Amino acid sequence: MGHWFYRNIMEPGKLPMLLALASFVLTFLITRTVTRLIRAGRGPFRNVAPGGMHIHHVVPGVLLMVIGGFGAVGSGTHGGGAAVCAVIFGMGAGLVLDEFALILHLADVYWTEQGRQSVEVVVLATALALLVLSGSSPLGVNTLTPDEQQNRAVVIITVVGNLLFALIALLKGKTRMGLLGVLVPLLALVGALRLARPQSYWARRFYRRRPKARARARLRSIRHDRRWARPRRAFQDLIGGTPDREPPPEP
Repeated sequence: MGHWFYRNIMEPGKLPMLLALASFVLTFLITRTVTRLIRAGRGPFRNVAPGGMHIHHVVPGVLLMVIGGFGAVGSGTHGGGAAVCAVIFGMGAGLVLDEFALILHLADVYWTEQGRQSVEVVVLATALALLVLSGSSPLGVNTLTPDEQQNRAVVIITVVGNLLFALIALLKGKTRMGLLGVLVPLLALVGALRLARPQSYWARRFYRRRPKARARARLRSIRHDRRWARPRRAFQDLIGGTPDREPPPEP
């Protein structure tokens, strides 16, 4: 185990990345635990509100990211300074992405259905970091053989092709497949070949005069959401807590 850790983490200079990821996940989990306790009125924790103004934890998160990011740029990939900056940056990223939905909507939607987007982004960011840590290179260059890497034309075609697949997947409304496909080209290819989500730019642009394609896309979207909505919501509730029930509309 020690030999594997040195060869795959220490020697390539991935220790800061590992520390940043660990502090990111740990900070997010601790933050969610504290906010859930505050919401339930349990424990010694309270919202920080000097002068009556609620200070969201995205504020110290941004400061930590700035300190850790600039410190990491100046300290390189080895040494104690790089490790400390990586931990600081990971903590800041955990605080910021925990309130990603608030930044996106410019409103306090932490305990609403829109607040689930924060959990989705944290899970996606963790998956991307794990892929990078495992050795996956952007746009699938690591899948080339040494002989192919010597041929610039093959490298360029591979990078451009994988980037195109990932972009098509994003335009088709398949955000997770598109982003993860940057590191795992097969996912980008699958996302690019499958039908677009009905609300996506691709569907509005290219299915406009194809009623059968629109109908198939809508039917597949309904089936997909019906199959995965409940497990996804249960997972999000387990990690981030159950959102508040929305009041029924007034008659």
